[in-house]
Amino acid sequence: MVASLDDSSVFQSSYAEQGKGLNHLTLSVTNLDSSLEFYCHLLGFKAEVRWNTGAYLSYGNCWLCLSLGEAKPSRDYTHFAFSFDSSAISRIQQKNAFQAVKQWQVNSSEGDSLYIEDPDGHKLELHSGSLATRLKSLKAKPYDGLEWLN
Repeated sequence: MVASLDDSSVFQSSYAEQGKGLNHLTLSVTNLDSSLEFYCHLLGFKAEVRWNTGAYLSYGNCWLCLSLGEAKPSRDYTHFAFSFDSSAISRIQQKNAFQAVKQWQVNSSEGDSLYIEDPDGHKLELHSGSLATRLKSLKAKPYDGLEWLN
């Protein structure tokens, strides 16, 4: 039997309640050496393993796979945000290698954020806030048309 969207029993427990979350992120990269240099030496990710066509990196509880291939980064606002504290963001900006990094946006929201592109143009955000701090800021200064859903 297939449940319909009208069947509320399908949605009784959310994925978050089941302890699930993002498992890993895979990015296509055109040059594995350049990407490893960027993610590990500039941003501080830990290289776990590498093979001919890829690598696994970690950062906190984030698992990042770099997969050698044709990279087609998004041209819209789609981006990947990683948790960094403000002092780490500042240290990254002070590294010589940072001078070659393209910034794609200036921060205008709550918390320190650095909006940068990786060597293949994938949009990244290094962000010092959390969902809790963002929601708190929205209580003080709501977005146009903001509606609280819970």
